[in-house]
Amino acid sequence: MDFQQELNQPILNSMHDQLPPSPESSEARQGHEVDSGLEKVLSDTELSFCKRLRLASWIELRLLFRLAGPAVFVYMINFVMSLSTRVFCGHLGNLELAAASLGNSGIQLLAYGLMLGMGSAVETLCGQAYGALRYDMLGVYLQRSTIVLTLTGIPLTVAYVFSKPILILLGEPTYVASAAAVFVYGLIPQIFAYALNFPIQKFLQSQSIVTPSAYISAATLGVHLLLSWLAVYKLGLGLIGASLVLSLSWWIIVVGQIVYILMSEKCKLTWAGLSLHAFSGLWDFLKLSAASAVMLCLETWYFQILVLIAGLLENPELALDSLSICMGISGLLFMVSVGFNAAASVRVGNELGAGNPKSAAFTVAVVTLVSFIIALVEAVVVLALRHVISYAFTEGETVANAVSELSPFLAVTLILCGVQPVLSGVAVGCGWQAFVAYVNVGCYYVVGIPLGCVLGFKYDLGAKGIWSGMIGGTLMQTLILLWVTFRTDWNKEVETTRKRLNRWEDKETS
Repeated sequence: MDFQQELNQPILNSMHDQLPPSPESSEARQGHEVDSGLEKVLSDTELSFCKRLRLASWIELRLLFRLAGPAVFVYMINFVMSLSTRVFCGHLGNLELAAASLGNSGIQLLAYGLMLGMGSAVETLCGQAYGALRYDMLGVYLQRSTIVLTLTGIPLTVAYVFSKPILILLGEPTYVASAAAVFVYGLIPQIFAYALNFPIQKFLQSQSIVTPSAYISAATLGVHLLLSWLAVYKLGLGLIGASLVLSLSWWIIVVGQIVYILMSEKCKLTWAGLSLHAFSGLWDFLKLSAASAVMLCLETWYFQILVLIAGLLENPELALDSLSICMGISGLLFMVSVGFNAAASVRVGNELGAGNPKSAAFTVAVVTLVSFIIALVEAVVVLALRHVISYAFTEGETVANAVSELSPFLAVTLILCGVQPVLSGVAVGCGWQAFVAYVNVGCYYVVGIPLGCVLGFKYDLGAKGIWSGMIGGTLMQTLILLWVTFRTDWNKEVETTRKRLNRWEDKETS
């Protein structure tokens, strides 16, 4: 049998055959179903191990990079918009850089982590439903998530309004907190852009539709840079102008993606228009969204707390500037891992929904290895450029020296973050959010932060001590997730996925 030819054709597995027939089934099978060629190769004992590994690796890498490449681009563009805003503010002065960094890392990440985490419920349900050919469920999940996230945006708005007293209460200097609050006020519209963007983004990713979002994000970045330059330097709007432009840019992305969904033939099966079903089962959806949010928030807040604690050190402005630059670099390169996180979640969710346990396990191994190799290269590049990398953000030599000293810690963090987000993506694809949340609490908040505070303050190691504790917590979490992931019974996960989809579909029809 010529496996190379066979692999180019979609093969329906037994799980699909068990689904009830529908009028859309013939159209759905014209390219929408998950290709089972990988599962067939991995299950074929007539092939030698080396040939199975070679063919399976080719199939998986082709599928993985087709997803991860545009996803990485989208996340990097989105991050560059935020990073460029800090760069514009940084060239106004060190206080403006500290204020934008504190407002962005100390307050804005609250909304980003919460909204992105809650949006990953769409990633779990839509990814598995798409793999099982239950396309009509995807649009309902999208609308339901948008409702839940929009309501969540209301209390977040209150937190933004009172950002100045909150930062002062946390011990930040009054002059830095006041400037940061001005920046945060302009980010309030961004909260509700998040509420629409993340569900839409996950809805599209679960169908392996990622390239249109990349084009929309790239075009928006050009508009964002032009408007930021005009607002900050030509109109003299300073911090508030920079943050308002950032909010506007996120809304441009949202509108672009909505237009694509309404106009594209690729979303014809998964988007049937607004539905009243979106208002039913909100409580159950909220519970899954909350578990997803807790999982991701505990991760994003972990590094957010690093910045907040740095504001309590002896020289808060220098500590905030150096750490914010390192966090900016880490965050930019972290987007590569986040892109692979999304790809891993989609691939695992699709394969579990399609009833392909071997493919799901193989996907986990491949995406983890690829992401680790990329992170290793990133760490080497950062160490090579450690003496000059800070000048892209600010012109101060003192800050440059501080960044150079923190670069080894940044390199270790990049390597760990090459693996950890991918494992979190696997967890989302499997629906393990609650378990990972418990792991994050123990590793980050019981071990990492206390250890960092002891090293930073008691042993007077400053930012390096705080970061060392953070690395310890991240290392522990990564090892636990590696152990659990590679001991998973994937046949059992397929059965769990089938039961979950049946349960949610029963709720739709009841």
